[in-house]
Order: sequence, then structure tokens, then C-alpha cells
Amino acid sequence: MKSIRLPLIGLAATVFLAVAGMETAAARTDLLVYTAVEADELAKFKGAFEKANPDIEIKWVRDSTGIITAKLLAEKANPQADIVWGHAATSLLQLVAEGYFQPYAPKGVEKLDPKYVDQQNKPPLWVGQRAYAASVCYNTVEGKKKNLPVPTSWQDLTKPVYRGSIVMPNPNSSGTGFLDVSSWVQIWGEAKAWKFMDGLHENIAWYTHSGSKPCKQAAAGEIPIGVSFDYRVVKSIEEGAPLKLVLPKEGLGWELEAFAIVKNTKKLAAARRLADWTVTPEAMKLHAPGYSMVALPGVPNPLKDFPKLEDKLISNNFAWAGTNRERILKEWQRRYDAKSEKK
Repeated sequence: MKSIRLPLIGLAATVFLAVAGMETAAARTDLLVYTAVEADELAKFKGAFEKANPDIEIKWVRDSTGIITAKLLAEKANPQADIVWGHAATSLLQLVAEGYFQPYAPKGVEKLDPKYVDQQNKPPLWVGQRAYAASVCYNTVEGKKKNLPVPTSWQDLTKPVYRGSIVMPNPNSSGTGFLDVSSWVQIWGEAKAWKFMDGLHENIAWYTHSGSKPCKQAAAGEIPIGVSFDYRVVKSIEEGAPLKLVLPKEGLGWELEAFAIVKNTKKLAAARRLADWTVTPEAMKLHAPGYSMVALPGVPNPLKDFPKLEDKLISNNFAWAGTNRERILKEWQRRYDAKSEKK
């Protein structure tokens, strides 16, 4: 009798554990998160959040800022995302005007630097995570081969010596590209900015559809100079690429990565928990590497010798940039899109 009963007990235990596992899996909430965060960072955010919230699983939809923004606009009548997270604030402002998001004040939002938080709505419709700035990566090996001087200003990039030696992001696809164009307009005014971009266009080899790609291509020696953003330049240098970080003296355009909860999400409780987690010190420490500024004051950047950029940033008018985004992008496309890489 014992020889029969023990296997049955074992079988019953196995069935119980299997059923329990199925119930646990079924109890997990899939949270659909649209993001433009660099792909090589997503695993650390997913792992840390799900460890703290084991009943929620993040499902990323990741692409460049312009592509994610276009996808969100195309889905306006029937939004699919539960939360937009790690996306350019200027793009979120365009979607705010479409009534895309619902207000929410994450727990601890009052501890954040106010410039990272929507000040037009209470509770806020969006909250910032960190800031990134425009920069130039110069390949010292390729630059020396071609006798290219290290540029020190944006205007330097229009000099004939750089003909065919520069790559930058298409602003219709890339948030980095748009912060470049919108910041140049804010620095010089529209007439001078378009004149500058006409000169720059003469030296452009091609426009990419990713903000990080120009620096990746420069790091690989495919092009001597890439217009990118600080995180990607510093990360490439840390990985051993022969790059020099250039911070043009006229000033740096900059952008906030931010999040906002989609208005009609059916996963509101889970979306709010991601929002709450994002503003915690633990999450902000994950945001810090490679970025000089995060929303929570006092969180240090763990990378050695990371440049302090605060005094180099322009006075960026995010509301103006959001309002004028479509108009600026159409004009840029009319003038320069012929040199864009194929998608």
C-alpha cells in the first residue's frame, strides 16, 4: 500500500505546484511601456522594477523618439500603451495637446527638481527622469588621417574642411536630432539657424534615424564626426573607442526624458506603481550613469570624469519646442531629407 500511496502523494504535490505556478503567472500584470530609452539600458530597469514589483511584467515597445511619437499619434483613437516612459518631454508636450495622458503625482514627486515636473497642471501630466545634452563625438584616429581639426563650435562644422565627414540624426526620427535643430533656432533665431543648417548640410555625409547611431558610427571609424548626445559619447569612450567629447561653445541643446500615463489605460494601478518606482532614489541611481543630471537632486554620476554640463546648457523653452515641433520638422524635411538613410 505504501508503495502506491507515496507516488500518489508526490503526483498530487507536483500537480499542486504546477497549478500554483499557473495561478501566479496568471496573476502577473503585463504593462505595455512605450520608450525611447537606449536599448542597452532597458534590461537593468526591467530587472530592478520587476524585483520590487514581482506581480508586474514590463513589455517594452522601444524605438527612436520620432518613431515612437508617430506610433502614439497613429494610435490616438485607440491607444495601446499603458504608459510612455523615458521619452522626450517635447514630444510628450505634443501629445499632451492631444489629451493623451492622465494626471498623476507619483509618491515622492515633491522631492524632485521642479524643472523636471510639469508645472502647468496639478497633478502633473508628465514627470521627468533625467536630462541629456547635445554633443559632438570626434574620432581622433580618423580625424588625424583626414587632417581634420577638432571643432570647438557648432559654426566650425560648416567649414569646407569637414565636407562629407559629419553625420547627425534626422530630427523627424530622433529626439536628439530635434533637440539639435530646436536649440539652434533658440540660439540664433530662425533665419540664422536655417542658414547655419544649410551650411552644415553641405558637410553632412548622411542623416541617421537614431540619436546614438552617429556616435556609434564614429566609434567604429565609419565617419570622423558624429553629432549625438552626451551619454552615447561617454559610453563609447568608456568602451575604448578613440573618441573625443566636444561641447560646442555656443551652448548645448538639451532634453528631458520623462514619463506620462496614458489616459485610457486598463492597467492604471500597475502604471502608477511604475511611476512611483521611477522617482525613488534606487531608480534614480540606475538613471544616473552617463547622464550629468537626474530629476532627484544629490544623485551622483558613478562614471569618472563625466563633464559637468549645467553651465553649458541653453535656456531651453520646452513649451515653445513642443508647440513648434511639427512646423520645424516639416521645414527640415523639405530642405534636407534627401540625405537621410533609408529606414
